[in-house]
Amino acid sequence: MKKSLGIFLIGLFVFTGCSNTWNGVKKDSSNAWEKTKEVSSDAYDATKKSINKMTE
Repeated sequence: MKKSLGIFLIGLFVFTGCSNTWNGVKKDSSNAWEKTKEVSSDAYDATKKSINKMTE
């Protein structure tokens, strides 16, 4: 009985930890994607502006 309870508690901690880790990974990935889109947009705008300036 004690062994079963111990295994259950260990499993509970492992799965809870994995869940928290997964949520953290999703949040970090989302933040990285948003920053990538922002920087890519800024680079595109700067390139377009430079090309327009050179062709005037």
